[in-house]
Formats: sequence, C-alpha cells, structure tokens
Amino acid sequence: MTPTTPDPFDQPEFYSGIPTKRFMAWVVDALLVLIASVLILPFTAFTGLFFFPLLMLMVGFTYRVATLASGSATWGMRLFGMELRTARDEPLDLASAFLHTSGYSVSVAMMPLQVISIILICATSRHQSLSDVILGTVPLNRRVESVN
Repeated sequence: MTPTTPDPFDQPEFYSGIPTKRFMAWVVDALLVLIASVLILPFTAFTGLFFFPLLMLMVGFTYRVATLASGSATWGMRLFGMELRTARDEPLDLASAFLHTSGYSVSVAMMPLQVISIILICATSRHQSLSDVILGTVPLNRRVESVN
C-alpha cells in the first residue's frame, strides 16, 4: 500500500494552524530574501538597484528551491514547525521543489491566481495552495521525532 499524507479528519493535528503559519512563514521568507538581495547589491557595483525587483525574484526563487529541496521547508516554514510533503508523504526533492517554486512564482505574478491560492489555503481541509493542489503537495505541521 502506498503511503499518503495524514487525513485531515482522522489526524487534524497535522493541519492545525497551517494558514496562519503559512502567512507568518511567508513574511519571514520575504524578509530573508530582501536582506539577501540588499547584501548582494555591493557585489553588483550597485547596478542591481536598476533591476532590484528582478534581483529579488532570482534570489527568492533560488532560496525557495534550495531550502525546499534540502529540508522540504523554507527557513520560515521551519521556524513555525511546518513542512511540505508529496502526496506519497515524502519530502520534496530538487525536481518537486523546482516545480513548486515555479508554481508559486506564477501565482504571485498573476493576482487572480494568488487570490485563488489564498482562498484554497483558507477553505480546504488540507490548506493547499493552487500549486499544492496541482502538484499534490501538502503543508503539514512537522512530525515530532523521537529521540532514542
């Protein structure tokens, strides 16, 4: 039998507070991307000021792919005790992290898609965004690992 993510009705603790945690993690991640982008500016001889939104987009994309691929969560998500899992309850790999970040980037670039994502996060039992629904990824509260 193929493992799946926890059922939100049988194990609601995995989904408790996820919309709020997602928003707070997004704020932390946005601040980290902003700080990293500002720190990169001197290395561009400050020409990065002319294309700063593009610089932030590139830094943010790289940050999200790298952190999702390395721990199935951005640093903001980790701070708030959550992670993304595949439909088979596996951590995201590099390919799924790239696809998830691509979907996120498209939805942020198009306001109607972002509104749909927010509605889905707030209204569905698994609190999935539009890119989560398309990819089958699920945001969960991190499991507590036992120490042996």
